[in-house]
Amino acid sequence: MRQATPPVPIDRAISARWRPRWPRLARFLLLPSHLAYLLCLALPLGLFAAQSGRPTQYDVEAVYLYQFGRFVAWPAQNAAPQDNFPICIMGRDPFGASLDSTIAGENINQLPLKASRIASVDDAKRCRILYISPSEDARLGAILQGLQQAPVLTVSDAPDFLSRGGMIQFVLQGNRVRFEINVSTAQKSGLTVSSDLLKVASSVRGVPASGASQ
Repeated sequence: MRQATPPVPIDRAISARWRPRWPRLARFLLLPSHLAYLLCLALPLGLFAAQSGRPTQYDVEAVYLYQFGRFVAWPAQNAAPQDNFPICIMGRDPFGASLDSTIAGENINQLPLKASRIASVDDAKRCRILYISPSEDARLGAILQGLQQAPVLTVSDAPDFLSRGGMIQFVLQGNRVRFEINVSTAQKSGLTVSSDLLKVASSVRGVPASGASQ
């Protein structure tokens, strides 16, 4: 099974001039801040350079989509293209340029990240991470049914996403973007979720199998 890329130490990932802003961003993502470090160890800072205040909801979700790839392992027989690491958006794109800016120049397991906007389930099967927009709510069941057992990490902020067969659901708690995980759904598709990611999830459904990544 392919292992997730070892996280980059936080001191190397955040330059000295950005460290004063890190506690504010960490508080916005998760509390306590040392748990936020587990998820944002290699946080791309280019996106936030132009921000005079804190990032928007979808700026934060774009960072999460990138970081999920570092804390999930895909099966070796994954059918996704091996010349890049596709992070896909299906339906209406709420990110604008945020996702592209976040992943520009980044890689996971030596594969350059690529943002793709797609429309069909067949296209989705070639993705590593798939964000399903709430605009696709009417056909969400069909999309997830078509991706059953495909090694694709499904993510959305659509209502009841986990109960409907999704793997990670974004939720707003106060002014913070959090996420919930259905581990058993991910495992059925051959994905291994790191215990570090489970630690910072606001809710975990399903019992992690003994082979879950530590």
